Amino acid sequence: MKELEYPFDSQWILKKKKSIRRELIAGRSDFLKKKIAVLGGSTTHDILLILDLFLLNQGIQAEFYESEYNQYYQDAMFPNPKLEAFAPDFIYLYTTNRNITAYPAANASQQETEDLLDGEYQRFEAMWERLKDQYHCPMIQNNFEFPSYRLLGNQDAVYRQGRVSFLNRLNERFAAYARSHEGFYLLDLQYISARCGLDAWQDPFYWYMYKYALAVPFIPELSFEISKIIKSALGRNKKGLVLDLDNTLWGGVVGDEGPENLAIGQETPAGQAYTEFQQYLKELKNSGILLNVNSKNDMENALAGLKHPDAPLKPEDFILIKANWSPKDENFREIAQELNLLPESLVFLDDNPAEQALVKEQLPEVSVPKLQKPEEAIQLLDRSGFFETTGLSQDDLKRHEMYRENMQRSRQQAAFSNYEDFLRSLNMEAEIQSFIPIYLARIAQLTNKSNQFNLTTRRYTQDEITRIARDSRYLTLYGKLTDRFGDNGVVSVVIGRKEEEILHLELWIMSCRVLKRQMEDAMLDTLVERSRALGIRKLRGYYYPTAKNAMVKDFYSLQGFGKIAENEQGDTVWELSLTDFWEKKNQVIKVVEGT
Repeated sequence: MKELEYPFDSQWILKKKKSIRRELIAGRSDFLKKKIAVLGGSTTHDILLILDLFLLNQGIQAEFYESEYNQYYQDAMFPNPKLEAFAPDFIYLYTTNRNITAYPAANASQQETEDLLDGEYQRFEAMWERLKDQYHCPMIQNNFEFPSYRLLGNQDAVYRQGRVSFLNRLNERFAAYARSHEGFYLLDLQYISARCGLDAWQDPFYWYMYKYALAVPFIPELSFEISKIIKSALGRNKKGLVLDLDNTLWGGVVGDEGPENLAIGQETPAGQAYTEFQQYLKELKNSGILLNVNSKNDMENALAGLKHPDAPLKPEDFILIKANWSPKDENFREIAQELNLLPESLVFLDDNPAEQALVKEQLPEVSVPKLQKPEEAIQLLDRSGFFETTGLSQDDLKRHEMYRENMQRSRQQAAFSNYEDFLRSLNMEAEIQSFIPIYLARIAQLTNKSNQFNLTTRRYTQDEITRIARDSRYLTLYGKLTDRFGDNGVVSVVIGRKEEEILHLELWIMSCRVLKRQMEDAMLDTLVERSRALGIRKLRGYYYPTAKNAMVKDFYSLQGFGKIAENEQGDTVWELSLTDFWEKKNQVIKVVEGT
């Protein structure tokens, strides 16, 4: 729903929340369902109502547990049968500077100040550890907004007993905990409140009247930030951008004015705005976001603009460049197809309202921000939360390089008339073995991001993956693929649960960028070998159809499994006997032991 995309009208959302919800759920049944416990240090009711809307808009249907007013500590630290029965998938600790139990006095000694800081931090850390041990699910914790007054004026940020200094140091301790604990996410309340305006955010009327620690008009801002973290942790981030060129990456029309007359560089205000936007995009690329071009231009002119000496982005910063006179929705589809991504994985950015409308009409699942002014472009993308970070693996940082290498593989394939000869030319090598700690974060991430090659659509948190890796009832495999063009990273995951002589395949996923390379065959060969060694006599596979995984509907049949059950929803069960002779399927990938 476009009204729930940034920039949104908070007052309208608060006023129309019931009708918005009815519209979001009307006729839709494919939501990802999650349980979210909100433990609040102040009133939270409307925060949950608006959070519900943003999550529904991102395809997530939430069931909520809400603590009683200011009972966050009791719910966290003491037995709570109701919360235990709820079994949350996420816990959000909504605390603010209203929940600090004691600040240092202006005449407090350094030791007294440090003792107060230690005590406040330890109180929170004890809650986090208790909740982690009890519920084994991701947690979101606010840091603290600045205080509403500074007793020591500007020196409040300098002297240790100043409240600004106290909260800054406490925030850093929270950040240090988040850095060292997977599945613990910090919501930067200090930044959000400052961006919105601290005085307005902390309007005391709402505290004294309703016990809201933030002004009610800003509830949508907070709820949107919470939703961004949750959808990111669930693998629902976008993967890349599809960008126009003229008046989007630079000012002017390169085909009419020539590259030498474009607004880019430091000479003009407009040029500075476009330069900073390109610099921002380059940083996104360096963090793993895929950049592509979709421009109505001759290729020669497009490349001339991208080679402008003052332009931070160069042709090699893009995976695909479509510069032609085809309709932009067609180019967009082709870009997604060539990247082996669903169209909704990419964001379309164009300054032209007609092109925005065309792509949105033809591809309604695609996000199309309303870019109007170059000086607003960074803010528009940054605050939309398309690329919200909850984890930054090495595979993320190398994603751009991996996709460029994939383009090289595609070009190499065109030189071969025989597909198997092409596969052999890649000199592929696969590391396939049981889950190991170094890859647990990537494995969890892959379970949440894989939609097309995902047979059961199961999603796992890193805590769940860690527990499965340690559980002797499970057989686990990850597959990491390299070839002569580079390292594809961890691209396939299998989780099987042992039950007597049967291995139930609860998860089988694979990254679409290695489809049809025999990686699935190599995984199956290893799975058969490991299962037999454990005395397993049958593999039982499951396929649960979704709107996105039709491509693997016949996967088990093609792998030699026989169908033993099917229901009205199209869910199927397949079985493979391991008592017969097994002829290895993989003929082109060298399988090696992991390091």
